[in-house]
Amino acid sequence: MQHEITEKGNVLKNDGTLATAGYSTERVLDYNREAIKTPWKIKEWDFYQVSNDRFCIQFTIGHVSYAGTVTITAFDIITGKKQSISKPLVLPFNRLHMPRSAEEGDLSYKVKGFEMSFTHIEGGRRLYCKVDDPKLLPVEIDITLSQPSKASIVMATPFDEGPNYFYYNHKINCMPASGKAVFGIETYDINPDTTIGLIDWGRGVWPYKHEWFWSNGSSIIDGKLFGFNLGYGFGNTSAATENMLFYDGTCHKLEDVTFNIPKDSYTKPWTFTSSGNRFEMEFIPVFDRYEVTKMLFVNNHCHQVFGRFTGKAVLDDGRIIEVKDLTAFAEHAVNRW
Repeated sequence: MQHEITEKGNVLKNDGTLATAGYSTERVLDYNREAIKTPWKIKEWDFYQVSNDRFCIQFTIGHVSYAGTVTITAFDIITGKKQSISKPLVLPFNRLHMPRSAEEGDLSYKVKGFEMSFTHIEGGRRLYCKVDDPKLLPVEIDITLSQPSKASIVMATPFDEGPNYFYYNHKINCMPASGKAVFGIETYDINPDTTIGLIDWGRGVWPYKHEWFWSNGSSIIDGKLFGFNLGYGFGNTSAATENMLFYDGTCHKLEDVTFNIPKDSYTKPWTFTSSGNRFEMEFIPVFDRYEVTKMLFVNNHCHQVFGRFTGKAVLDDGRIIEVKDLTAFAEHAVNRW
């Protein structure tokens, strides 16, 4: 039985330990950053992804206290052609003023020739990025994400390595996107009928060495928004997993899901299996976006593999959603940060 958090309160007790472990389908707990006893170890990020069958655009503003980054990336899922601009931050600590909630609070970064902002607007978010530095590729991106429902997955996760470690995470799927993006010579017209956004909002203090498995996707099936979030390996998830289906504005909780990854290659076909056979998929990789990040004490390795999911997902009421060639990603990260 998974623990659903329903009572409002703070994420942390006064002593800096996690108040309760579990999940919710919208924000219930408040992120009380001031209770953290090791502020020099805080890690915080706001990550947005906008994608369809052909391209993906990713925005990141985040830090690990002693280092940070503001990054805009666009790539072609079919060819793997990628363009990315990043501004590294040294010793940012709290000067980014990261919002205390994924549901409210704006975030922006601006220096000469580069700006990025995430703004709450009525019914959704506005993502904006402009680069007009002559030394860099010109970029102008203005995207609106609509949020038809509050259906999401929020996790409060402890770690076995120590009582003051925790991860508080809010992911929001199924956000139709509209707008336009110009990145160098590439222009992306963003249509809400085909292009959908994702928010990954994370806050916490966790061990220097860790790994995770994560997969996320959204699409329109038979005229209704469908999505999934899957993950494990990061923290102690005995109270609840982050595995969730989203369908037509409602949440459908899954228990365990396993990523069956070929041992010799991330680009060979994978399968996904689950307890209760509620998420049974074949995943055909198209593009492995393998990245290594090294900066100061950071040493991260991540295979974010984009491809096509085909199979079935079973809702709480037993309805079966047939999935055919849904473009999404699945990743395996091994990090030191």
